[in-house]
Amino acid sequence: MIPGGVNSPVRAFKAVGGTPLFVKGARGCTIVDLDGKAYVDYVMSWGPLILGHAHPAVVEAVQTATARGTSYGAPTEAESELAELVVSMVPSVEKVRFCSSGTEATMSALRLARAFTGRDKVVKFAGCYHGHADAFLISAGSGALTLGTPDSPGITAGTTRDTISLPFNDLAALRAAFETYPAQIACVIVEPYAGNMGLVLPKPGFLAGLRELTKAHDAILIFDEVMTGFRVGPGGVQQRENILPDMTTLGKVIGGGLPVGAFGGRAEIMEQLSPVGAVYQAGTLSGNPLAMAAGIATLRLLQGPGTYEKLDGLAARLIEGLDTVFARHGIPHQASQRGSMFGFFFTNGTVVDLASAKTSDVEFYARFFHAMLERGFYFAPSQFEAGFVSTAHDQDAIDRTIAACDDAIAALHATA
Repeated sequence: MIPGGVNSPVRAFKAVGGTPLFVKGARGCTIVDLDGKAYVDYVMSWGPLILGHAHPAVVEAVQTATARGTSYGAPTEAESELAELVVSMVPSVEKVRFCSSGTEATMSALRLARAFTGRDKVVKFAGCYHGHADAFLISAGSGALTLGTPDSPGITAGTTRDTISLPFNDLAALRAAFETYPAQIACVIVEPYAGNMGLVLPKPGFLAGLRELTKAHDAILIFDEVMTGFRVGPGGVQQRENILPDMTTLGKVIGGGLPVGAFGGRAEIMEQLSPVGAVYQAGTLSGNPLAMAAGIATLRLLQGPGTYEKLDGLAARLIEGLDTVFARHGIPHQASQRGSMFGFFFTNGTVVDLASAKTSDVEFYARFFHAMLERGFYFAPSQFEAGFVSTAHDQDAIDRTIAACDDAIAALHATA
């Protein structure tokens, strides 16, 4: 009845094989499947659950909001309260608008950037995921400046013509794009820490170079912080790296586990939106009171003392432990971590972009994934996804994960 049996493709375990987990419930850092088996969870709903599953304060906030009504199609005080939190925490955001998904947020930001600049072309980086709007499902061609090729059927030739896909971490390619298409590029959109080809970090100077080049060519710089927003620090990557984009897209954490998206930026750009300006964007469930309540509860708890230090310490402890285990068993790998995000690749090389990420041994990752699943630890069912810890994880869970990893790798070696 459902295509592939899932409502989002990566859930199907196609990249690792086998039958996907069907979840019965979850609490803290643990999920339980329909057979009653418990797993320490490092997927955390792909990032939103920074406080863990079913955090009491978030549950209470949603229950209270639900008792008042689930949707109104009219403004609420909660929307303003969450907007104030976002503006106070994210350095570049002066005004913000809520929507229902990260895809909506990035799609709307793109339209707004085109309207503000009066230009058509957009630059994205291969391996950065910005949702499934047509303009984002374009891969790089044989050369950095050739027209892209669609990653999905149904993408029109016109969309392809207006999307330039470049290698991540390649400033020279972006310079060449601006030289090739002077006064035609409306915006450059990037995951400042890429989390959808695995965790791939920017080279020193890359983000600063994006800021410099977009300013020089009067193009809009958009940081897609749907994943990194409030994950790697209270103000996201832009605060951590001290680089301010013109616009920012958000999601995941700001909904506390409920569907949500947001886009914001400089006031002069945001005021081009209807009803103040002429750029149309709307949504029946935008600013949904349940999502707003969950988001407010989540962001307020994240502002507590020591929260981000705890998250950073847990993720660092995990990745250092996994790194040690892989090295001891002679497994070629690269491991990295920022804030509560982490990732590792089974490859000999250094991963700096999509091409180098694809050198990873995906067959070994699939075997590793299932070995850890058998031992009660749930990592992403794909080599090319970031992992997450939450405040519900603790040192015991991390240490048990590292010990299970050691046992799993030994068992894989024994059966090789």
